[in-house]
Amino acid sequence: MIRFRWAFVISLCLPTAGMAQALSGFTPQDAARQRTLERMLDTLIQPATVRADSRVLSSVPHVAGTPAQRRTADYVNQQLAAAGFDTLSVSFRVYIPFQDSAVVQLLAPVRKRFTLDEPPLREDPTTHGTIWPAMNGYSGVGDVSGEVVYVNFGLPEDYRRLDSLGVSVRGKVAMVRYGRSFRGVKAREAESHGALALLLYSDPQDDGYFVGPTYPSGPMRHPDSPQRGSLGSGGRGDLTTPGWPSTPGAERISQDSLPTPRIPVVPLGYRNAQAILQLLEGLEVPQPWQGGLPFRYHIGGGGVQVRVAVWAERGERAYKTITNTFAVMRGTTWPDRWVLAGGHRDAWGPGAADNVSGVATTIEAGRAIGRAAAAGFPPRRTIILATWDGEEWGLVGSVEWVELMADSLRNQAVAYLNLDVSATGRKFGAGGTASLWSLIRDVTTTTGQPGESLSVYEAWRRDAGVDDSASVPLGNLGGGSDFAGFYNVLGIPAFEFGFGGRYGAYHSAYDTFAWMDRFGDPGYLSHAAAARLAAAALTRLGNADLLPYDYAEFGRALATLVAARRLQAGAAGVTLDGWTALDAAVARLVTAGTGLRAEMGRVAATGEGRPFSRSALEGANDSLRVAEQAFVRPEGIPGRPFYNNILFAPGRDDGYGSVGLPGLQEALEDGRNAAAAAEVADLTVRTNRAAELVEGALAELRAPVR
Repeated sequence: MIRFRWAFVISLCLPTAGMAQALSGFTPQDAARQRTLERMLDTLIQPATVRADSRVLSSVPHVAGTPAQRRTADYVNQQLAAAGFDTLSVSFRVYIPFQDSAVVQLLAPVRKRFTLDEPPLREDPTTHGTIWPAMNGYSGVGDVSGEVVYVNFGLPEDYRRLDSLGVSVRGKVAMVRYGRSFRGVKAREAESHGALALLLYSDPQDDGYFVGPTYPSGPMRHPDSPQRGSLGSGGRGDLTTPGWPSTPGAERISQDSLPTPRIPVVPLGYRNAQAILQLLEGLEVPQPWQGGLPFRYHIGGGGVQVRVAVWAERGERAYKTITNTFAVMRGTTWPDRWVLAGGHRDAWGPGAADNVSGVATTIEAGRAIGRAAAAGFPPRRTIILATWDGEEWGLVGSVEWVELMADSLRNQAVAYLNLDVSATGRKFGAGGTASLWSLIRDVTTTTGQPGESLSVYEAWRRDAGVDDSASVPLGNLGGGSDFAGFYNVLGIPAFEFGFGGRYGAYHSAYDTFAWMDRFGDPGYLSHAAAARLAAAALTRLGNADLLPYDYAEFGRALATLVAARRLQAGAAGVTLDGWTALDAAVARLVTAGTGLRAEMGRVAATGEGRPFSRSALEGANDSLRVAEQAFVRPEGIPGRPFYNNILFAPGRDDGYGSVGLPGLQEALEDGRNAAAAAEVADLTVRTNRAAELVEGALAELRAPVR
């Protein structure tokens, strides 16, 4: 009965003769098969099943290292095993210290002890269960008291402004609002400037009532909702095993020497923050420092004193077992080539958006791929669907696995798709290595925009306000999610996408099924669209005759980065001798990529041209697959050895955003001219190596068939 049903569905999906559309990386016959498969995947993915997964997975808080989080691993494995995947789990013992307790108390001019956690809400059943305590992971411990100083976003330039005003935070408690950088950077700066403690709060100007109605009346941050989150340094995985996996018996760095804050750090909701900030006197803040609370902000004074105390686990209690899951569907033609996708399962609360949305998307895409395989459409390359544990503590689970599997991934991985916060609205966004930008645009043209009668690509163009003659711009990968181990460390091509909107429940107890159902994605249409995009992208990478990397666009994007750094050097009055050689290397890469795209484009569009032998395709694919690994430098970016890919990394004072050619940028910023020249020379060598690999692929395709 099942076979008959699928035979009927397939017969409806099969194109008639002459209707096959060209598809990048596919010969005409295989393009027709892929189009049929994608139409099938589209019908198989249903919002109702994604919603059911979301309800289960976001029913309770599931912080890494807790029994509730272990149950999410079992659920994911059960669902994907039922879809026809081989499933397994891989666990690590890692340093994740929970807090025993935390206190924030106003001591003067009045006394008040603050309740730090969110209250239960009548409109949201999940909030009547367990609430994970308000905390910042890896906070320093201590019990301190001092005067309060407001430091805006707590960035280096904010402290320089304080210096210019004659104000210091030394021996005081810094109060800083979230935004503009990773919270760990804020803790680093507060400690380095001598603060006794740090209070982090979410200002309503950024994600509260200034943006829209607050929960439960709307999607924005409730006044009693703090933003939890890790202060861990650089997303380097388990802090006690930097650069090697946390396997049994692994050498570990002492807990006392870890790169974590030494001062206590506590997050506050903006109602609690208001109770402190409105008491401050003294200097008025510079106008850009003014937030959204209903009074004029002051930097400090008025004798406002607070107590901040944090007690956290130490010793063996601080280690937890985390579990990654893997669902594997072995390829029929190239089983030793892997197409990977993943998203993290852990959260700071129920995590309906962050990141149950990504996990539910992964499960639904996997269900569809499994059912299509059972109906006669198995992937030609192996597809691996992962869910990661410990991401919220610094990408711990994914980095540990990448460290464990580094050699296999270098030799076998094709690409990695990251699914982190797949749906909080209807506005599509994407980013990744430029070699995959064309693939991302292509799959969005065949997927429907949630709730509208146009494609995701058409809505994306409309929302971006792009001219008809221009392509929709995509972002680059910086840091802050599980692509880092694959992309920043190993140089494996990676990308991510999702549907965004007003999201004021980030890292809160109110990131619940009810919030998602009412405000984030009513009807779960964006979840389903993200699953359709994921299934299409994974199967194109899994089935393509020639892997659909676009090294012409990659080369042009690199040229843009080089031009920006050249302008930076000129503005700094720095003359470097290597620009001409670098420009020639970049031009060589663009030329090779253009030739490769033209060769395959002719075959894909018309079926004419030289036939490709299997050995030629395999040779070309292997050259293309490792081309971006040419930009991996084993010693990493100066001062940040975790970031081996020299093309992109988070900014030093940002932690999330993407900085192009960071080693060169930082050398120029610091006035290290010899180091800047060395960066240009090294980039030239690596660009020529990448061009050589693309040229090798082109030569394979143009060689006579024997």
